[in-house]
Amino acid sequence: MLEPSKVWENIANVFLKFEWTFVFEFLILAIMFYCVVKILYESNAGRIIFVYIFLITAGGIVALFSRDFSSSAYFLFVSLLSAFFLLLFSIEIKRGIYKGPRVQTKDKDSAAKSKTGAGNLHADECIAGITKAVQNLSKNNIGALIVLSNGNLPREIVESGVTLNAKISTQLIEGIFIPKAPLHDGAMIIFGDKIQTAGCFLPLTQKDFPKDYGTRHRAGIGVTEVADVSTIIVSEETGIVSVVRRGDITRYVDSESLKRFLREYYWKEFNAEKK
Repeated sequence: MLEPSKVWENIANVFLKFEWTFVFEFLILAIMFYCVVKILYESNAGRIIFVYIFLITAGGIVALFSRDFSSSAYFLFVSLLSAFFLLLFSIEIKRGIYKGPRVQTKDKDSAAKSKTGAGNLHADECIAGITKAVQNLSKNNIGALIVLSNGNLPREIVESGVTLNAKISTQLIEGIFIPKAPLHDGAMIIFGDKIQTAGCFLPLTQKDFPKDYGTRHRAGIGVTEVADVSTIIVSEETGIVSVVRRGDITRYVDSESLKRFLREYYWKEFNAEKK
């Protein structure tokens, strides 16, 4: 432990022995600090922000009381600490990078009607239609991948499919995923009370999953890692229904659980009257 006079000497040396590298290090630290706090705040991880700030402060105090105090060593400590938190929330960073401009329907008026109409007039019809279609697909072991969009999917994903802008119906959903149909291998994107596109190509997750997770499951997980969307997956081999939020998959979803999942989507994104 250093004497108080030595501690003050360490502090003074930081300012008296001025070097341009110190300015560079300070700017880098400030940028890293801002990025980490921003990611944590947007991920609703307020408590972790306090942990991050506490560790930075504690590291600075330890450095000041150290006999071998070095601003470069402290810079390295904060850099590694920041890198750890950024890696911890890598999915949120990836989602922010690919979020991009909102891609909605062809004109803004129809998108607005979709947003308000689905919540006020058509939410129950949409939920019933999607649920019945998914149940029928599951019973017949027909694979399906449905993305519940809020309009912020990357443009390249939306444009990879065929634009429909069609009203949601059980028959249309089932017809699109019938084996050997032109669009059955791709993903369907639902935006509000419309089937926006079908036959879309999605990014695959790079995480390790069991071997029975095929391309459809990996795509359904992968798109939720790069955009703030949810997905519904029907396995072609087993008929098992799964839902995915923020990269986390839930399997063996029954009809009631699926309805609750869909109600959360319509409540959050399209229920203007907050029913």
